[in-house]
Amino acid sequence: MSQDKRLPAPEPLILLHRGEIEIEGRMPWSSNGTFLVSVTLGGVTHGAIYKPHRGERPLWDFPDGLFLREVAAYELSAALGWDAIPETVLREDAPLGVGSLQWFVDADFEQHYFTLVDDPRWHDDLRRLAVFDLIANNADRKSGHCLAAGDRIWGIDNGLCFHIQPKLRTVIWDFGGEPIPDRLRGDAESIARTPPAALAALLNDSEIEVLAARAAAVARLATFPNPDPDIRPYPWPLV
Repeated sequence: MSQDKRLPAPEPLILLHRGEIEIEGRMPWSSNGTFLVSVTLGGVTHGAIYKPHRGERPLWDFPDGLFLREVAAYELSAALGWDAIPETVLREDAPLGVGSLQWFVDADFEQHYFTLVDDPRWHDDLRRLAVFDLIANNADRKSGHCLAAGDRIWGIDNGLCFHIQPKLRTVIWDFGGEPIPDRLRGDAESIARTPPAALAALLNDSEIEVLAARAAAVARLATFPNPDPDIRPYPWPLV
């Protein structure tokens, strides 16, 4: 499937919201139903990742509707002003029913966190993603969920976020003990004061309340935390 160059915002959101969706194939190695699709509008076609609700496997420790959390992760990133998560929207009229639709990142798929962290030019982006995961309470930040494309790092596969119980599991621990940049802490404080209004349709009241509390806690943190072995700090598999 051919890919166009990344369109300037807000065109990706318009394409995702309004474009005609055609399934190209199922993504391999996904525990839930995840599909590569093409989205076409006004003669423009781009790839996207479609996660239908009907393709989700029930989890004992997460509520139903992980696709909503995928959209919520994008809305949180957008509200923070970080562009850490690819554009992601909710589509009711998708081929297999309601689900999330995320802009396909044409990345170097040979790269992942454990290779990217060796290059200092990515450290600012990785620090930002680490703070995002603290706020979102990401329970599944694997190495392969960090994609290098163009001049930035993107975080994908964000369905296991926003639980009201502490569940942070991530591979991004290399910055433990380093100061959290003031700008990131300031952005977290703004979310603590005013959580994104869009989350009201995606998360329940308790999840939004706890999200705001986590953001406030991050705003007060002086340094990045280190892993706590008592709470299973790493996802599995790591990549």
